[in-house]
Amino acid sequence: MIARASLSALHILALALGFGAVFARGLRLRDLRRAPADAGILPRLFQADNAWGIAALLWIATGLARAFGRIEKQPDFYLRNGFFWVKMGLFALVFALEIRPMMTFMRWRRERARGREPVAGTNLDALITLNNAEVVIIVVIPFTAALMARGAWLF
Repeated sequence: MIARASLSALHILALALGFGAVFARGLRLRDLRRAPADAGILPRLFQADNAWGIAALLWIATGLARAFGRIEKQPDFYLRNGFFWVKMGLFALVFALEIRPMMTFMRWRRERARGREPVAGTNLDALITLNNAEVVIIVVIPFTAALMARGAWLF
């Protein structure tokens, strides 16, 4: 009972941490667009991005354990539920949208490590749009999860 509850709580906390981190990252991107010369923005952007990465790893680990670890429900419960696949599709979409920001921030980190300031420029509007889309999808995922957990069937 304690293991199931703990795993569930960690999964939900990962979602909360991830949502807060990706939301904060969006704010920092907007700050960077508004004041590109402010040296304090990039470290805060990278902190939010790091928190988002940690949350994603925790979210994936706890999700895999819950779906396939036979701790709560049998894997068949998930694999046969259409809302599980909707949830996985949304998660995959977030992952796909994250590729460009992840690659951009890795490049910016390398540039800073070499003593150069990264040039954000025209890339910022695209990064903000991608970040906004991720925020919306992350808000939708718990609704699909709630339907799935209560045994609703999509197909």
